[in-house]
Amino acid sequence: MDLKNLRLNYKKSAIDFKNLEDNPISFFLKWFDDTLKVNKDEANACVLSTVSVENKPSSRVVLLKSVNEKGFTFFTNYKSDKSLDIQNNPNVSLNFYWPELERQVRITGIAEQISPKDSDEYFKNRPRESQMGAWLSHQSTSIGLYYNFMDTLNKLESTFKGKDVERPLHWGGYCIIPSKIEFWQGRPSRLHDRLLYELDENVWNKKRLAP
Repeated sequence: MDLKNLRLNYKKSAIDFKNLEDNPISFFLKWFDDTLKVNKDEANACVLSTVSVENKPSSRVVLLKSVNEKGFTFFTNYKSDKSLDIQNNPNVSLNFYWPELERQVRITGIAEQISPKDSDEYFKNRPRESQMGAWLSHQSTSIGLYYNFMDTLNKLESTFKGKDVERPLHWGGYCIIPSKIEFWQGRPSRLHDRLLYELDENVWNKKRLAP
């Protein structure tokens, strides 16, 4: 496998450093909208990185479900490994990579549980099968190689037959409140555009980084 010769000369776009948004959330939403036009299926997929109590890093793909002026929200099982990491150390990072546009966004911030009310609101709008899944899976725990979920699923369907599926208390959202957001745009000859926003006393400062 000849990995050393896998190369791509990025040239699809550039960051206009003379006309920048004052707020990185606005900049992110513009880039996200651009991505939706070319990739609706996976535009919200991103890599969440956490650190365990043993100071070991761990990364996995999650789905972004909300963006607002406060931050970036995803949903998960509060008993999962990622949630246990966050309970120990709320400093996390998100990484979006959109190859169709040769763009990357790196976000550093603090993860906080959103309100039960907001988690309830989102849960009510999930497909019923996904609601059942939140009850069914004890995420990150070890199960048998030939474990059959159908028995448990049948019991759940019987429990909630004819009524709404309630949100399990061990499932809900986290909002990542950013302190740094870096926008990376691939450029020819590896002279990439990098724009960093850093929060300082509620003011976003902008700086350009070397490729």
